[in-house]
Amino acid sequence: MTSVTGESTRIRATLGVVTGALALSVLAVPAAQADEVQGDTTISGVVVNGGKPVVVGATAKKTITVSFTVKDASGVGWAQAILYHGSDIESSDTGAVATSSNHRSTCTAVNATTSTCKATYDLEPGTEVFSFAAGGWKVWAIATGKDNDYVQKDNAKSFQVQRLSKLTANATPEPVKKGKTITVTGKLTRANWDTGTYSGYSTQPVKLQFRKNGSSTYTTVKTIKTSSTGTLKTTVTATVNGYFRYSFAGTSSTSAVNAAGDFIDVK
Repeated sequence: MTSVTGESTRIRATLGVVTGALALSVLAVPAAQADEVQGDTTISGVVVNGGKPVVVGATAKKTITVSFTVKDASGVGWAQAILYHGSDIESSDTGAVATSSNHRSTCTAVNATTSTCKATYDLEPGTEVFSFAAGGWKVWAIATGKDNDYVQKDNAKSFQVQRLSKLTANATPEPVKKGKTITVTGKLTRANWDTGTYSGYSTQPVKLQFRKNGSSTYTTVKTIKTSSTGTLKTTVTATVNGYFRYSFAGTSSTSAVNAAGDFIDVK
């Protein structure tokens, strides 16, 4: 039987994905054209970051875990997963390899035919993640059996990589007389991975919410949109003591966020 490391599987030294400081060309992996399978090896149960979107701030490196299950009747040989942004791995514009020295996953046997494979990945602004690449990412994966069977998946799992958002709220005046007007201002910003700063997120729908003093539940008062610079401003009538906040539901590229509640004392 041919080896997954042999010529017949088109192993090559260059994958052709180079993004900033990330060079996948150091890897020796099969040519990534489409899903391939030889024999009975399977990959299943891929989990990225515990099933949650990967949210990355403006400057701090984010380390995540990717795990999956590999099965082969002869036992599991080795496995590897690469994270990437693009329609397929060969046309990807950025990505990340495992932090292990050989860029492979660590596979732990569950029984004679099944292993759980796991690896960590670093996503750092300006190195692996860039603002244009916020949104949908994919997991390219390969696994082998001890009998040289193998499976290769171009998209073993899709997941979201999002820009971290921040939101503020300030209700004035305070204290205020019952029946008078309250002005609530704020700003929605999100991480810019190219500049290492937070910039205003324009024309986004944001909910103004209120929580009565003594309650634990916020209710939506109205929905407004951010300005071209991400600012927020609206007015409401003072009725009872409580907390006002803004709430942003998030987008595919940007994380959801709630502002801290700002207390209003109504006299």
